[in-house]
Amino acid sequence: MTLPRRFLLLFWMACSLGGASSALAAQMPDFSLHRLGPGGGSTLLVVGGIQGDEPGGFSAAALLVTHYTITQGQVWVVPNLNFPSILVRSRGGCGDMNRKFAHVDAKDPDYSAVRRIQGIIVDPQVDLILNLHDGSGFYRPSYESPLKNPKRWGQCVIIDQDNLDARSFGALARMGQTAVAEANKALVKPEHRYHLKNTHTSKGDKEMEKTLSYFAVRNGKPAFGVEASKEFTTEFRSYYHIRILESFMRQMGIAFTRKFSLSPQGVKNAINSDVAVAFHDGRFVLPLDDARPSMGYVPLKKGGEQTPRFSKPLLALVAEAGAWRVAYGNRTLTRIVPQYMEYDESLESVDVMLDGKPATVRIGSTIVARDSFLVKSIPGYRANAIGAVKEKADGSECSVLLRKKDFTPRFSVDKSGTTYRVELYKGKAFAGMFLVRFGSPRPVSGKETLTATSGSESEFGF
Repeated sequence: MTLPRRFLLLFWMACSLGGASSALAAQMPDFSLHRLGPGGGSTLLVVGGIQGDEPGGFSAAALLVTHYTITQGQVWVVPNLNFPSILVRSRGGCGDMNRKFAHVDAKDPDYSAVRRIQGIIVDPQVDLILNLHDGSGFYRPSYESPLKNPKRWGQCVIIDQDNLDARSFGALARMGQTAVAEANKALVKPEHRYHLKNTHTSKGDKEMEKTLSYFAVRNGKPAFGVEASKEFTTEFRSYYHIRILESFMRQMGIAFTRKFSLSPQGVKNAINSDVAVAFHDGRFVLPLDDARPSMGYVPLKKGGEQTPRFSKPLLALVAEAGAWRVAYGNRTLTRIVPQYMEYDESLESVDVMLDGKPATVRIGSTIVARDSFLVKSIPGYRANAIGAVKEKADGSECSVLLRKKDFTPRFSVDKSGTTYRVELYKGKAFAGMFLVRFGSPRPVSGKETLTATSGSESEFGF
């Protein structure tokens, strides 16, 4: 998603009060669809976030987008189907979207999203659909305890019937059992085991008749619900989702590579690394992995639409009084307080001395200084190292040697106090920025490291 969500709070309030207008709904940005892979084989559609209080499902779907390369076949991913409900950590502020697939009123605020995902489901290219959820407790075919019984939903693969007359992959029970068996080979604890759950929807299950999965089945498309237990933290839920996802990809002949180790800790690292937002074609970039709770004086373009780019599909901006809340799924990473100003877009890079060696730094990138850096003089421009206590008489830090001890830690962009903004100005116009991180170079998870002329890194491929 790359559009600001100016109307999220109003939209949510209106839904909660039962009176969201169609005008507000029309102003809401839609969910994102990511098509991965070269094609030439089967196509899997993965849906996450239909219910916003189920982060295991939408986090796993997002990892497909950011940390997988599909080398054969295709995977289409919608990681944020009900983004407004994700951002406020709710099942659904306008009612449960997963009960609107048998009928949705044209005045319903979810109407557009439901109709669009229905169109994607019935697309002739789509061969199979997985709808990712987090469910209560642990499903068991027979009663074991209040938390483990047939009425629970966690740790199961759901089918509506055993078989489907489809062009391919119609053996729903067999495919589901295969996925269950493969997931059960890699359980963190034995009590986490998966089971197949058949709802036999067509025999009179009125609730399941309303779901996304059964809409797919009614239209001749094999579909499965995948549930991880809400008893787990997000990384454990996503770990199990990914185990099931990968089984279905293998069964469909979809080949892939993955950029993290498949363990709960590996999943957690992948979710929480390389998180960033960039404004105005990358002239201002904020890493968010370890962001401070708030950041002030963020230079945004005066009179311009704020159209950020995100490194993750679950990131969003939410307008608040005098600030923007940066949300990552249902978490708030930071709040940025803007300073609106004119922009100069003529500067693409700057020359620096980095630990005594010359380097060229691209606007929007990050350099790593073991000891010191110096921005070389740029005719007509000045440098403002945010938080530095050393400057020349003209207020510029150009040609000033700076070390970590020369910065006031509260001005860092990270809570660790290691990374600082260096902003460039032409007169009063903002010309761009780069980041300086003091320390040793570190491996970049899931992103290609872009190297400048000497000793610099850019962690985000904006």
